[in-house]
Amino acid sequence: MNIMSEAAVEKALDQKMNTVPYKMIGKDVSVYYGEKRALFDVNLNIRENTVTALIGPSGCGKSTFLRTLNRMNDTIENCRVTGKITLDEDDIYDPAIDVVELRARVGMVFQKPNPFPKSIFDNVAYGPRIHGLARTKAEFDEVVETSLHKAGLWNEVKDRLHEPGTGLSGGQQQRLCIARAVAVSPEVILMDEPCSALDPIATAKVEELIHELRTNFTIVIVTHSMQQAARVSQRTAMFHLGNLVEENDTDKMFTNPDDQRTQDYIMGRFG
Repeated sequence: MNIMSEAAVEKALDQKMNTVPYKMIGKDVSVYYGEKRALFDVNLNIRENTVTALIGPSGCGKSTFLRTLNRMNDTIENCRVTGKITLDEDDIYDPAIDVVELRARVGMVFQKPNPFPKSIFDNVAYGPRIHGLARTKAEFDEVVETSLHKAGLWNEVKDRLHEPGTGLSGGQQQRLCIARAVAVSPEVILMDEPCSALDPIATAKVEELIHELRTNFTIVIVTHSMQQAARVSQRTAMFHLGNLVEENDTDKMFTNPDDQRTQDYIMGRFG
């Protein structure tokens, strides 16, 4: 019986990960807020059906980079983005790109749960309604049920779909926001510290959900928690002072990083 060594298994997994195609490619991405430069020529590629964690101390640029991936920075006055970001080879900053359509392809879940002041059903049906993805009652019923199943929430809310989404617990509200994001069948889901306002039990449920979602979606998550990055991601990118320090397989980043700054951050020497 041929038993592979631990090193051989690790090498095989690395080779397998290196064959995963890129979903989004960022080349020389810089972000300016007025005269202040927040990101410096970041080159970072996001692999398909993979969870990529962005880590680094506060103010390092990880959330700024995340927001470039669906042009959320467009909503900030005096913000300017240079470089190039592609989604399946489409330049997302091309003037011809429909930003509403882009944000349907690249959904976002924010730090604090932000359900609309509507029913649970209408929260999930909102995106399909404005994008014309469902028209009949049966179609809306199906997309709402499917999305709530994907968010691991259906069994908890199936008998209260017409109650306000704001009446759910914090963890349920965050999973409702994830259901709202997946309802328009995005290709990529961005998560900006999605568990920072949640208790440990709700956090565990969201982390389990992230693991399940990556079979169908590409996920990029910003997190301050080293433990969370290690648990949920396959790739990790370390940011510091607006620069991308390094990016690699998560296991390698947490056991044998290439850059001393990554080692120092993971060991809690700054942050």
